[in-house]
Amino acid sequence: MPLTLEQLNAAPPEEAARLLDGLYEHSPWIVETAMAQRPFASLAALKHAAARVVAEADVDRQLALIRAHPELAGKAMVSKSLTAESTDEQSRAGLTNCTPEEFDTLQRLNTAYNAKFGFPFILAVRGPRGTGLTRTQIIEAFERRLENPPDFERAECLRNIHRIAEIRLNDKFGVAPALGERVWDWQEALAQFSDPGFKEQGQLTVTYLTEAHRQAAAFIQREMRACGFDEVSIDAVGNVVGIYHGSDADAPRLLTGSHYDTVRNGGRYDGRLGIFVPMACVGELARAGRRLRHGIEVVAFAEEEGQRYKATFLGSGSLIGQFDPAWLDQKDADGITMREAMRAAGLPATLEAIGALRRDPARYLGFVEVHIEQGPVLSELDVPLGVVTSINGGVRLLCEMRGMASHAGTTPMDRRQDAAVAVAEVITYVERRAARDGDSVGTVGLLQVPGGSINVVPGRCSFSLDLRAPKDAQRDALLADVLSEIGAICARRGTRCTHEESMRAAAAPSAPAWQARWERAVQALGVPLHRMPSGAGHDAMKLHEVMPQAMLFVRGQNSGISHNPLESTTSDDIELAVRAFAHLLDHLEEKAA
Repeated sequence: MPLTLEQLNAAPPEEAARLLDGLYEHSPWIVETAMAQRPFASLAALKHAAARVVAEADVDRQLALIRAHPELAGKAMVSKSLTAESTDEQSRAGLTNCTPEEFDTLQRLNTAYNAKFGFPFILAVRGPRGTGLTRTQIIEAFERRLENPPDFERAECLRNIHRIAEIRLNDKFGVAPALGERVWDWQEALAQFSDPGFKEQGQLTVTYLTEAHRQAAAFIQREMRACGFDEVSIDAVGNVVGIYHGSDADAPRLLTGSHYDTVRNGGRYDGRLGIFVPMACVGELARAGRRLRHGIEVVAFAEEEGQRYKATFLGSGSLIGQFDPAWLDQKDADGITMREAMRAAGLPATLEAIGALRRDPARYLGFVEVHIEQGPVLSELDVPLGVVTSINGGVRLLCEMRGMASHAGTTPMDRRQDAAVAVAEVITYVERRAARDGDSVGTVGLLQVPGGSINVVPGRCSFSLDLRAPKDAQRDALLADVLSEIGAICARRGTRCTHEESMRAAAAPSAPAWQARWERAVQALGVPLHRMPSGAGHDAMKLHEVMPQAMLFVRGQNSGISHNPLESTTSDDIELAVRAFAHLLDHLEEKAA
């Protein structure tokens, strides 16, 4: 019989610890300590409590926990002395059926890893879906993580141990994240469509109105229909729009969604998670024959990344009447205009049709978006969901520092007007000044010495500035201080600097009532409430200009990396996001404090 939460909460301490025996490999102290926090409102609360026990332990005890785990395909597996749980996990991953070459590779990696870190390599081999990683995936993860710094790798081992414990806990309680798995599978299926030149290399790239982009739109359209949406269509800019009617035709709808285009060689979850999570909720409503009073409109935005054309947020911008007519004449790298690309995709490519997409904000309750975090914060906190307080405002500048080019051998150090060294000072100042705010960020992502030579003191150095903060005033203060410091550096070094602002985006603070709805949804799951700003831009920024908006973040795997093939999350965390969204839907009639 599967274990129940009621049974665990009511059991005496020794019995509760026995019921969870084997959750953490040879480390009963974790469960014994966590049991003091009973009663647990949910399995998610129990998982987090155990993770906090480990996080609050000293380094020696954390290392002892890591060392309690066996090597992958190591001596314990060969001698069949693994715990029952580890035997099952390594068998599911096929490690008991390695080829001689794979076995030799794993032994070599085990030796190298132990020599570098002093503890065994830990990987949740049942993976983010719970069905098992392939041996190739395991070896690739092994090789990649060998390059990590020791402290970072210790933390990564602990995160994988918590994932192992999460799957074991699901097994003990006989639960499966069915809706999370459905969303996870949708994302895997959508990832089969990728632009030429990338697909052949196993990379995911979907840029605006390519064949892969149109195939992705068709897939989303089919799945929306299968979920039970009442209306499904592709609009004049390629957005896929699904509408599930409410019981009151006059009631405003809830608008939600995200984008399905990607950066080049990107990840499978950025944007797409925010399409499929509400689709799963609509699917459950339709399956149960339920109608909410308010309708639900899910929009898979055709373009957010600005990869093929310089038209970032084209999909969501079109819904608020922000489509620049000049975009139609932009050409991509192959000389194809946007107008031509639209017509090839069967879209009308007229300003009249595009203008008709503009929504009346009075017909909507607001806009909510679910998104993978794209950062390490939730992962480091062992928290599956985060409520977004604001999307950072940002400003971008293209700058050029000018000094005096001179001979590298004959110009004394105290007589140089080195443009590159001046920019180096700017970079270190940006780092210090942004850190002073705590939640501001500053980046110099482009840096070049035009026409530079190995034996010439740089006379010119071009660079970019990307400055972001949760509030516009905070962003503007950061910019003012950076520009002031650039002036001081120029005066001290005898250089001069020009700059051109290339982008300015206002911060998008979450609407308090909608943020409160997300907070209540998270708390209803028994998950710790964590509020955080978003450093990345999202479609919600555009809808924010005409209606209230709020976002929910989902923890990412691999330290939250994004815009990268390693971008990932688990079916368990997705399940929580679906359930949080469903809670929000079920409480639309309530006023949020």
